[in-house]
Amino acid sequence: MTTSHVKRAYKYRFYPTDAQAAELSRTFGCVRKVYNLALAARTEAWVRQERVNYNQTSAMLTVWKKTEELAYLSEVSSVPLQQCLRHLQVAFTHFFAKRAKYPHFKSKRKSRRSAEYTTSGFRCRGGVLTLAKMSEPLDIVWSRPLPEGVSPSTVTVSQDAAGRWFVSLLCDDPRVQPLPATDTAVGIDVGLTHLLTLSTGEKITNPRHERKDRARLALAQRHLAKKAGGDGANRARARRRVARIHARIADRRRDGLHKLTTRLVRENQTLVIEDLTVRNMVRNRSLARAISDAAWSEFRSMLEYKAAWYGREVIAVDRFFPSSRLCSRCGTLASRMPLNVRTWTCGGCGTTHDRDVNAAENLLAAGLAASVCGAGVRPQRSTPGGQSATKQKTSQREP
Repeated sequence: MTTSHVKRAYKYRFYPTDAQAAELSRTFGCVRKVYNLALAARTEAWVRQERVNYNQTSAMLTVWKKTEELAYLSEVSSVPLQQCLRHLQVAFTHFFAKRAKYPHFKSKRKSRRSAEYTTSGFRCRGGVLTLAKMSEPLDIVWSRPLPEGVSPSTVTVSQDAAGRWFVSLLCDDPRVQPLPATDTAVGIDVGLTHLLTLSTGEKITNPRHERKDRARLALAQRHLAKKAGGDGANRARARRRVARIHARIADRRRDGLHKLTTRLVRENQTLVIEDLTVRNMVRNRSLARAISDAAWSEFRSMLEYKAAWYGREVIAVDRFFPSSRLCSRCGTLASRMPLNVRTWTCGGCGTTHDRDVNAAENLLAAGLAASVCGAGVRPQRSTPGGQSATKQKTSQREP
């Protein structure tokens, strides 16, 4: 009997030679071109009420390579081109299942620059990784070791807007095993003044990473705005300067969330959060920047996949549950609770509550109770065109 392991991606920075950078840039362009050609072909068929699958687009790719106009597609590895067709097939599968919107074309300026290689497109031995169509291995900074005796199943090479190069190796990680079960549970209330408030009374300060670099970012953006449009070298340098600041902010935010979610998952068997439609909440212009910087969606995503890795449970309570207005001692429901009220006294039992701690305690109680009785405490997350994605108002959620 075989033991299934968790698929885990290990991401590393690498520094390509000029020849490697040119080859990868050509590959990125070809991947984008093939994806757009295949999407156009499938869209035309869709208008004619026909369906084109992966096998048909793969046959189209063979024909495209033989034309004079697209002969350059044969100059790069065929593996990333086939993979982008598979990705398009997955996108259409999600669309037909109503889990996603219709696939859109890849933009040269805005789309992610990446290429995925399967085992036939790379060689990885003894800490040396060589891609197809390249004679020299990549100069990778191995910041952490891969699992011993494990070979990657796919390799994804990418370049971010700041010009940094990354390679991501997807492996079966046998080291990820369920943690010993505990009887601890915690309610988690997200906010802006405090990033998290736990039902234990602990408050975790919001680091506000974007605010720390706001002045530098604003200056760099003003310099970019003054540059002439087009693809000039000065504008490209100014654009990379802005992108490097954004990357610095995102890196710090991601690092902090990883440390925080790992700690919560290790310490607690059950974690109860509130189901929020952040996509609608950021429509509030006065709070959009702060909400985006807090990265509540990224926090939830990390919490859920790490809980699945380590045998923990994440319970999401309905977003309309009045966690802030409900007394966690006697159950009295306050009629209203303005955002500026941070402490309040219950009219039923006279208990004085900290607004955020009380909300976390109510979330914990509601999550555990619903989990025991089998109620639906994990409502469906935002669906395209669904009413649940439009009812949420920012005014209903306190910072």
